[in-house]
Amino acid sequence: MEFFDYFTNLFGERWPVLLESLKGEGRATELRFGEGLEPYYLDEASVFAARALGVRPGDSVLDMCAAPGGKTLVIASMLAGEGFLQSNDRSPDRRLRLSHVIENSLPADWRKVVTVSGYDGVKFGLHRKESFDRILLDAPCSSDRHVLNAPEHLKVWSVKRVKRLAVEQGGLLASAIDALKPGGTLVYGTCALSPVENDDVVKRILKKRPAMRVEPLESLPEGADRTECGVHILPDRCNGCGPIYCARLVKE
Repeated sequence: MEFFDYFTNLFGERWPVLLESLKGEGRATELRFGEGLEPYYLDEASVFAARALGVRPGDSVLDMCAAPGGKTLVIASMLAGEGFLQSNDRSPDRRLRLSHVIENSLPADWRKVVTVSGYDGVKFGLHRKESFDRILLDAPCSSDRHVLNAPEHLKVWSVKRVKRLAVEQGGLLASAIDALKPGGTLVYGTCALSPVENDDVVKRILKKRPAMRVEPLESLPEGADRTECGVHILPDRCNGCGPIYCARLVKE
């Protein structure tokens, strides 16, 4: 099948072991922020990506593609009730889930600084230019681990779709950069395996937005792979975590 041929060519001898780990159970950590609140279980690699944003109390933050809400919880916990967090998702169904997670998993004094919105992410650069100190773009992607474990999605997977998603990701990333204040920090992430959706998207935007520079990530999870622009956390070397790619960019 095209999926297996593509990733065999990409990962070479590593692919059989990576493939088996992708079929296995993921590794989640429990997020719980108080008695009587619902716990939320989030992949440890996703927690790392959200924390890489370096949010501080008082920051103005945008979680551009926030549903289902795990990374929003991490960001809100870092704000601790001080500042502003706009958790955005354009899908009405996913936004309902996002609102439920915020309402049921965050303490009231942390919820008060969180606003849920449903805008198309590509519009933020136009209408909220240089408005946010920090932006997390967890971009819609191929979700290859999910595809692998869902036969109906595996049947329709294609390299064309990967390339089409990369174009959409580039548009969202350009919008996020335009919405970021000078001196601000942005984390771009996906749960995709292919560099077409990861480093390649970042490298293209660096050519188009010369004010941006890559800021290397530190204290990586054990076994994580450094890439040209960021880090790739893959389950075969990271105790089942991932796949998560993330890169941190700073606007000069």
